[in-house]
Amino acid sequence: MNENYSPGVLSVLPLFYVGWADSVLGPSEQALINEKIDSMPQLSEADKELLKSWTDQNNPPSEEVFKNWSQSLKRNKESWASAKKDQLVSMGILMAEKASSTGNYIDNKKVYQAIKGLEELLGVHEGLDSTILQKTLDVPSKSVSELTDDIKFTADDINQFLEGERVEIMDKIKSLISDPSFDNTDIRLKEEYRKRVLEQCQILADHKVSNYPFPEAYGGMNNAEATTIVFETLAYGDISLLIKFGVQFGLFGGSVHMLGTKKHHDKYMRDMISLKLPGCFAMTETGHGSNVRGLETTATFDKATDEFIIHSPSVHAGKEYIGNALHSKMAVVFAQLMIGEKSEGVHAFMVPLRNENFKEMPGVTVKDNGYKMGLNGVDNGRIWFDNVRIPRENLLDKYGSVSEDGTYSSPIKKASKRFFTMLGALVQGRVCIAMAANTASKKALTIAIKYALKRRQFSQVNDQEETLILDYPSHQKRLFSRLAKTYAYHFGLQALREKFVNKQSEDDVRKVESLAAGLKAMASWHATDTIQECREACGGKGYLTENGFTDMKADTDIFTTFEGDNHVLLQLVSKGLLTEFRSEFSDGGFMSIVRYLSSRLSTSITEQNPYTIRNTSADHLLDEEFHLAALEYHENKLLFSLANRMQTYIKKRVDPNITYAKVQNHMISLAKASIEHFSAKMFYEAVNKIENEDLKVAMRRLARLNALELIYEHRGFYLENDYISGSKSKAIRKQLENLRGKVRPLANHYVEGFNIPMNLLKAQILE
Repeated sequence: MNENYSPGVLSVLPLFYVGWADSVLGPSEQALINEKIDSMPQLSEADKELLKSWTDQNNPPSEEVFKNWSQSLKRNKESWASAKKDQLVSMGILMAEKASSTGNYIDNKKVYQAIKGLEELLGVHEGLDSTILQKTLDVPSKSVSELTDDIKFTADDINQFLEGERVEIMDKIKSLISDPSFDNTDIRLKEEYRKRVLEQCQILADHKVSNYPFPEAYGGMNNAEATTIVFETLAYGDISLLIKFGVQFGLFGGSVHMLGTKKHHDKYMRDMISLKLPGCFAMTETGHGSNVRGLETTATFDKATDEFIIHSPSVHAGKEYIGNALHSKMAVVFAQLMIGEKSEGVHAFMVPLRNENFKEMPGVTVKDNGYKMGLNGVDNGRIWFDNVRIPRENLLDKYGSVSEDGTYSSPIKKASKRFFTMLGALVQGRVCIAMAANTASKKALTIAIKYALKRRQFSQVNDQEETLILDYPSHQKRLFSRLAKTYAYHFGLQALREKFVNKQSEDDVRKVESLAAGLKAMASWHATDTIQECREACGGKGYLTENGFTDMKADTDIFTTFEGDNHVLLQLVSKGLLTEFRSEFSDGGFMSIVRYLSSRLSTSITEQNPYTIRNTSADHLLDEEFHLAALEYHENKLLFSLANRMQTYIKKRVDPNITYAKVQNHMISLAKASIEHFSAKMFYEAVNKIENEDLKVAMRRLARLNALELIYEHRGFYLENDYISGSKSKAIRKQLENLRGKVRPLANHYVEGFNIPMNLLKAQILE
């Protein structure tokens, strides 16, 4: 039966058609949809009854009804071409106007708002407009470039927004590693692979890429920021080269620079920068892993010969997983500094591994770690020392020295503070690994999203062209959610970089260490998750080495455990937050507690009143203030409850180590919440500074998507604490669908904004 619908029904028919075509109507929303239908001013009672009959998930519209919908839409094909904004809503209004004798639908704002409200409840969005309805109307699908013809910005503008003045150095590095001499695609034999990576490292040194962080007196450029930019950019290429470069110039060179004094700089720095002196960083031991303070290797001072004796007292005291171990002539070895029977704590020593003929020095044993899951271009090995003697001057003595008579002295009297100061001087490694991890996420997303803009699979309408896989909401959820988080971590990491470069006070240093630990953990976990999801999103093609994911996945997996195990690092973040919490109260006395409680009370009043808890309006759910307030509440609530728990254990005189064990999971949750809040806040701050209004709109979509995803991810916490209601949680889910649909037309722009050359993507599926 060919049924002619009333103007009221026609005004919402496009929404129902797209909603049922994508099967997004859910039974839990049926009552809310019916409520909305009852409130729509353009509908007669008969219209309302008919529309309500179409909302029943258990009794969906028949094939005949669906066919009638399709015919009605095709008869009004010109309305699609006339619709400018909110195409489904506009098309419905134009159809109703055409069928109405009064023709007053367009001018009626109440009708427009009512239809928009129904659109939100049904969960349809513009991403579906461009696929399902276009095919029904036989309208040619728009390409990505056509979808963005009215957008007044380019991918280059996005890249400038992301990188700013850093673009110049990044482009230089991208150009360098794009040269064929840096292509390691077909090398799988580790010996050949390692040799090639060493040669490439030498090319970087010859081009003075290694010079940035070091003093000008030794040929350096004294530019710490540039070092992080180089490391971040190298991650677009072979990760083995990135790690090899980082070990030589970041860890080995950084130790000489930051822990040594002028005599060490004069003796080693020029040769280290030029790679004439290849070296390694020997800290981690088999038996102690992250417990650096518990290292077993000893450096015992022999007063009679004015030497230190470096010794591994057991097999488990061997230095483990040491990058550059097989190519190095020298190692920075971390060991317990022993004066007689007393340990002065862990210090760093310059220990020769091989002579000029590249033979191992007496007492030094180096063994190859062999093949690994990834990074087989890096020569990882194990190192043991059997009473190896080195001159006293080989102690890197910026924070602790030993005189000829065996007297130990340090500018930092407290041993624990001295230890953390020494480790803090090497924080650059964590900053760089975090940035490299996020670079890998950008690369994976670029491949997956670009492939999804080419690959078609199945048809959403019978006998029509198959659908681009990026037009499926499930695919958008998988990729766009991770894209938004990658952007957020980008700006969190930019803020960290700025703090790292400009740190001045002891408090600045502590904050950098905490942020570096947290962002390294979160960005590396995010990279592991993102690369896997992107690989799956490319189907079987993603499993082929020729498309980049195999090496990317294997090479970055280690990021979660080197430069600190992520779970251990997050506990450091929480300890830092607890220290700030305690300091705020102790410094401010009674009034600081009053201010803190007042702040909590204010949050309770503004964010937890019955209206706000149940507020499901789009304006509220998309509001930056709501997002950041919710994320801050999550962090503060966890911090306050953690402090309360620990105080309770302390009052009961529970041993501090047992106390920390009891609250370990709580500490990790707090640290995650803190980094999520920080990154979301930095993203919004960056967006708010954009002058190009179109670009600001585009970036705000991602900032909103990131923040709202986090709130929805932690909905259990918010529901438990009565911060949101069940209906608000459902409304957030609908808004997320809508946001992803709005991201879809700009998907290519978002990844093009990373400015990754095709020969660095190394993905044949994009050719």
